[in-house]
Amino acid sequence: MTSSTAPTPALHPATLAAHGGSSVADPYRDLAPPLHLSTTFERAADGSYPGGRVYSRDQSPAYDGVEQLLAELEGGSQALLFASGMAAASAVLQALRPGDRVLAPQSLYWAWRNWLHEFCAHWGITLVEYANTDLAELEHQLNAAPTQLLWIETPANPTWEITDIAAAAALAKAAGARTVVDSTVATPVFTRPLELGADIVLHSATKALNGHSDVVAGALICARQDDFWQRIRRARSLGGAVLGPFEAWLLQRGLRTLFVRVRAAAANADQLAHFLASHPAVRAVRYPGLANDPGHAVARKQMHGGFGAMLSLQLTGGAEHAKAVAGRLRLFRQATSLGAVESLVEHRASVEGVGTRVPDDLLRVSVGIEAVEDLLADWAQALAE
Repeated sequence: MTSSTAPTPALHPATLAAHGGSSVADPYRDLAPPLHLSTTFERAADGSYPGGRVYSRDQSPAYDGVEQLLAELEGGSQALLFASGMAAASAVLQALRPGDRVLAPQSLYWAWRNWLHEFCAHWGITLVEYANTDLAELEHQLNAAPTQLLWIETPANPTWEITDIAAAAALAKAAGARTVVDSTVATPVFTRPLELGADIVLHSATKALNGHSDVVAGALICARQDDFWQRIRRARSLGGAVLGPFEAWLLQRGLRTLFVRVRAAAANADQLAHFLASHPAVRAVRYPGLANDPGHAVARKQMHGGFGAMLSLQLTGGAEHAKAVAGRLRLFRQATSLGAVESLVEHRASVEGVGTRVPDDLLRVSVGIEAVEDLLADWAQALAE
């Protein structure tokens, strides 16, 4: 008589997230992961490290569960936590060599764009911008000179252009370039860039991954642990751009509700976008879930189950009207950031200041998980005055 063991079925990402990347361990069988605070670890008598750890700057056990979970959610080989999204993005650029060439989109997060221009100028890296949605221009730029890195941000903050990840990554691969995708807005709930051909995925984990406006964090996930990835890891370790253990623990806890939070917020955003698109005081709504949005067709192809919780609108009365409307909102707090459970709004041109590329009548909206009826009523009263 023979016996067989049935294979363990593959779990859905939502299930993996709900369990938080943690495992029940002896002796206490606790369901919540422990908080590892130690910065250093004891050697054995012979000088070896029986616990496998030396120093927490790059080897904290506080990272293990959340990094494993992020790698699983993105379908990647390995994940690295960072002190912020900017620290994670910076580590990618620090892995380049002077003389390398980078292509970055014209529309992207303003603080990253400013840092990118300054860093490349000082580091001796050639930086070329391309139109986010123009694949023909992108192909031309990739073939114009040897290029080491293609940077994609989709949906792109704060105008939410959609870049075709699969098509762009294929062009980059043919030209010998790596592709990095900032997928902060989409999250692994809606898009998995590695499956579309990207080499590395970036998240500002401050945003939807944590989702509670109480952690600043960043993360990178790679398709493979090649030499370039090892240079990124070295930049994190030696540069010290690491997350504290309590922040890592909070992020791991936030990830447990990722799928329910993000899906609920995206459903609210979809209803709000349609409401605003039909309002006479609104000149335009930018949201990839709208059928008439320029990026809708591509978004439907690479975003599954929703279009994210971010939208922007432009008011018929111009900049002063936009500021006044933001000031009249009661539930939507005027604050920077996005992806949390509470709804936020801000006049982006004012926030970005001199050199902004954002239209001065644009309001950026991060939609939360409140009752959608309350959110719609808030905008109705703000636009009616």
